[in-house]
Amino acid sequence: MDSKISANAPSLLDILNKTAQYFQKHGFTHPRLEAECLIAAAMGCKRLDLYLNFEKPLPEPLVDQLRLWVQRRTEREPLQYIVGSVDFMSLKLKADARALIPRPETEELCEWLIKNCAQCPPGHILDLGTGSGAIALALATHFPKAQVTAVDISQKALSLAKENEALLSLQGPPIKWVQGSWFEPLVQYSQFNLIVSNPPYLTDREWASAQAEVKDYEPKNALVAPIDGLKDLQVILKEAQKYLASDGMLLLETGISHHLELSELAGQLGYARMESRQDMSGRDRFFIAWQ
Repeated sequence: MDSKISANAPSLLDILNKTAQYFQKHGFTHPRLEAECLIAAAMGCKRLDLYLNFEKPLPEPLVDQLRLWVQRRTEREPLQYIVGSVDFMSLKLKADARALIPRPETEELCEWLIKNCAQCPPGHILDLGTGSGAIALALATHFPKAQVTAVDISQKALSLAKENEALLSLQGPPIKWVQGSWFEPLVQYSQFNLIVSNPPYLTDREWASAQAEVKDYEPKNALVAPIDGLKDLQVILKEAQKYLASDGMLLLETGISHHLELSELAGQLGYARMESRQDMSGRDRFFIAWQ
């Protein structure tokens, strides 16, 4: 036995059961899953690997770290911020309070793009409001010949995105990371075959009713927009035509009640065609417009 582990050290299963019970006491919806994720991250293994090591005694420093992590989680700090990473489109990305945590819906957006652009890969891609860089990095991975440009108004978010790029072995051109508000810093850039964005689209009412993990820890300016969540979506839709190549496509992640207004605006602006797509829960989530 490792000399750093005492004879009385608790087993992995002991810690897992106690952590799950503690999370259940504090009202977590999936206490066992949360406990498994925290312990696996602390041990540097996959969650399923825990089941092969239930009798393994845990060293005191690891148990101490877990105590701190459990306390942070019961204070509703997001799990991804605590462990410092998030899985997105088979990529492991750094996650911290500098940027919004990528959501499963945004993975759906990327999956649809990759599937539908497979026969004619975009040569120039623009990701607006890149945050942690999740969309830009996923698309750069799947379209290695594309030049990807990613914009964010937050220098902190861009620093996180650059760190995430450094963790990956991208085969294509380095991503161009640009600071600024939407299209504002792009006057000297060429047109894009694909513009994609997951902008702020929550209403103040939706923000007020959000979980503590969101309200207390994630950057509000990356989530909430004026005019019932529509303002940034409208700005992007209006300005995108200047930067879209012929037959270029704009894809937006949106709130579930925005598509009527966006369709009317896109028609007024003269987009060739438009389409609404639902997410896996059956809600209108993605708005697509073609030049």
